[in-house]
Amino acid sequence: METLTPALRRELRARAHHLHPVVAIGQHGLTPPVLHEIDVALTAHELIKLRVFSDDRSERETLLGRICDELSCAPVQHLGKLLVLWRKREEPKVVDAPRAPRARRPAKPPKPQHKHLPEGRPTAKGRRPRAIASAASIASTAPAAGARRRRGGAAEAPVGVPRAAAPRRRRTR
Repeated sequence: METLTPALRRELRARAHHLHPVVAIGQHGLTPPVLHEIDVALTAHELIKLRVFSDDRSERETLLGRICDELSCAPVQHLGKLLVLWRKREEPKVVDAPRAPRARRPAKPPKPQHKHLPEGRPTAKGRRPRAIASAASIASTAPAAGARRRRGGAAEAPVGVPRAAAPRRRRTR
C-alpha cells in the first residue's frame, strides 16, 4: 500500500470528483472476479471509484484496506459508500527493434513552363493571367434593364432566349 502526500491526495480527490463508480462490490463481498475487475480498471484508468453496497462502515474500511494490500494501490478517499483508489500507471517497456530503412520517394518531375504565355514566362508572383470577359458575353448573361425577379426566386428568361423556352409557372387559386 502506497502512502500519499496531502497535496497529491487533494489533487486526486479533485480529479475523481466527476468520475462514476466502475466496480460495485455487492452482497458476496470481495470475490476473486471482483478483485480482478478492480485490477483491470486500475491498470486502464489509474484512478477509479468503487461502490460498496454495505451499510457497515467498519466493513467498508476493512474492504478498502484489503483491496489496497492485495492490489498495491493507495486509498484516496472513503466517502460514504464510495471508495476512491489510485495506483500509479506503469510505463510500458519499449524494446528498441532495428528499423528497416525507409524507402525514398521518387523525385517529383519539374513543373511545366507556362506555354500559354508569350516567351513561357509566368506573370507576377507566378500566377496565371485571368481571362477577361468581353462586353458581349457580359451583356448576354446579364438580366435585361428593368427586369424584376419574381417571388420564389425564379428569374425572367435570359436575354436572347425565346419566351417559350423559359420555364413557366402555373397560377394557383
